[in-house]
Amino acid sequence: MATTKIHPLVDNGVKHGTPGFTGGTLTCKCTRDPVTVRIASNVAFNHVCGCSKCWKPAGALFSLVGVAGRDKVTVTANANKLKVVDEKAPIQRHACTGCGVHMYGRIENKDHPFYGFDFFHVELSKEPGWEEPKFAAFVSSIIESGFPPKRMGEVRARLKELKLDPYDCLSPDLMDLIATHAAKAKGTYKEA
Repeated sequence: MATTKIHPLVDNGVKHGTPGFTGGTLTCKCTRDPVTVRIASNVAFNHVCGCSKCWKPAGALFSLVGVAGRDKVTVTANANKLKVVDEKAPIQRHACTGCGVHMYGRIENKDHPFYGFDFFHVELSKEPGWEEPKFAAFVSSIIESGFPPKRMGEVRARLKELKLDPYDCLSPDLMDLIATHAAKAKGTYKEA
């Protein structure tokens, strides 16, 4: 049986990032007048994501997505080509109208636990050094995109082989951040 393909940047093994890496430029797939976005920091919480909303390269089961502070994300060329994919979604994914690539996603709801973070795909950068993906999120969601449920064992086994712990939500650290945000909003948050 052939090895299950996850994403082109991890299929041959997860490559570690470079300590002290300070960011790079994302470029859409257009050959003429591409959209470029400067990220002025490394990525955080980089992971492979199985959700059906994220942009994925052709043939990939998962996207590769992480975050940076919204103050670190700047559109540097052809912003006029960007359009929000789904204005009702919590993450406003800004896609290039030419090639369809999602350049970054922004949360505008100030009450959302991830407000202040922008989501993006490091594979759109030519600079090496981005922090490596650390886990797999929303693994079961690939079924919604047409993956056969009977083959999910293969996918989880491959993710574990790549040392990307598979979750059907977010990683425990991110789920703790969400719960902490909710506890503070309710007034039930307690320091240890």
